[in-house]
Amino acid sequence: MRFLPLVLKHLRRSWIRSTSTVMALALCIFLFCTLQTFLAAVDASLASANAARLVTRNKISLVFNLPLSYEDRIAALPGVKRVARVNWFGGARRAGDFSEFFPNLAVEAEPYLDMYPELTITPEERRAFIDDMRGCIVGPDTAARFGWKVGDTFGLESFIPPYRVGRPFEFVVSAIYHPDEARYPGTDRTAMYFHHRYLYETTGRRVGVGTFAIEVDNPDAAGSVSRAVDTLFANSDAETHTETEQAFRASFVSMAGNLALLLNTIGMAVTFTILLVTANTMSMAVRERRTEMGVLKTIGFSSGRVMGLVLSEAAVIGACGGLLGLLLSQGLIRVLPHLPVIGPFVQGLSGFGLSPFLAVSGLGLALFIALVAGLVPGLLAYRARITDLLRQV
Repeated sequence: MRFLPLVLKHLRRSWIRSTSTVMALALCIFLFCTLQTFLAAVDASLASANAARLVTRNKISLVFNLPLSYEDRIAALPGVKRVARVNWFGGARRAGDFSEFFPNLAVEAEPYLDMYPELTITPEERRAFIDDMRGCIVGPDTAARFGWKVGDTFGLESFIPPYRVGRPFEFVVSAIYHPDEARYPGTDRTAMYFHHRYLYETTGRRVGVGTFAIEVDNPDAAGSVSRAVDTLFANSDAETHTETEQAFRASFVSMAGNLALLLNTIGMAVTFTILLVTANTMSMAVRERRTEMGVLKTIGFSSGRVMGLVLSEAAVIGACGGLLGLLLSQGLIRVLPHLPVIGPFVQGLSGFGLSPFLAVSGLGLALFIALVAGLVPGLLAYRARITDLLRQV
C-alpha cells in the first residue's frame, strides 16, 4: 500500500490514456453483465415452466385462434387432467401507449387457477374473482407500479383488432397474487388475469381461443398426450400444435435466433478487443518510463518490485473499469423495464436484475483482463537490465 501514491502518480501522468483505458474496460464489463443478466433471466423464466403443463395453439400461427369446441374434446383424452382457455389480450391503459404496458391474459378462471398454484391468493379472493365478471388478479409488481389495491377499477384497451370494441374493458382488482418464490422460483410477478368469458361476451362472441393450457396426470406422458391432441385435430380446418410449457416459452426466445450464442459471441469479441487495447496501453506506459524504471532499479528497487508496480497499475485500471462498468450495467438494468418497446418483454422475465455473483464475476473479469494485459509489459520490465533502461535512444 505504501507504493500506491507512486502508482497513482504514474496513472495521472497520462491521464487521457488512463481514462480511455478505464472507459474501454468499463464498456466490456457493462456488456458482459448486462448480456449475462438477460440470459440468466431468460433461463430462469424457462426453468419455472411446469413439466405437467402443455400448451396447444394453432399449427399455422398464434395469430389464428382455435374453436371453443376443442376444449371438451381435449378434456376427454386419456391422461388429460384439466384444460383452460387462454387468450393474450394485449391491453394498455391508453390505446397505443406501450410505455405502461404489462402482460394481461383472458383465462378460464377456475381450471386455470387450479393449474397454476404459483398464483397464490386466499380462498376469499378466489371466490371474489370468480364471482365478478369484471374481476381480475394482478401481480404484485404491476400493482405496486400503478398503485393498485383490491377493489380499485381501471380500464384497458387492446391493440388486437378483434378485441377492440370502441371502448376500454373495465376491470376490478379482485386480488393481488403473491408468488411463493421458494416453491415456484421464477414466477412472473407482473401479469394480470381476467375472465375469458368477459372477453368472449364483450366482443359479441366473435373470438375463439388463442391457446389451450393443458395439465396432464403424469408428466412422463406429456409427449404421448401432445401427439394425441394433434392427431385428434389433424386434417381439420384448424390443426393444432401441442408442446410443453417450457418449449412454448422457448419458441418466443428462438424468434430472435440463438440468443445465447449471439450474446456470448458479442461478449467474447468485445473482451478480446479490450484485452488487446489494454495490453497496448500498458506497453506504451512501460516504454515511456524506461529511464524511470532504470533509476528505480539503480536506487535499490528489485526487478520483482518494479514488475509489481506495473501490475499494480494494471490492477487499479481494472478495478476502476470494473466498478464503472457495474454501475453502468446496474443503471441500464433498472431502466430497461420502463422503456416503451423492450420494457414489456423485460418485465415478463422473472428475477431480471444484476445478481451479486454476476457482479463479482464482472469485477473479477475486469481485473483478469487488466492483469493479463499488464503481464507482458511487467515481464519486460522485470527482465530489462539497468544499462539498457538508462541508455538514451
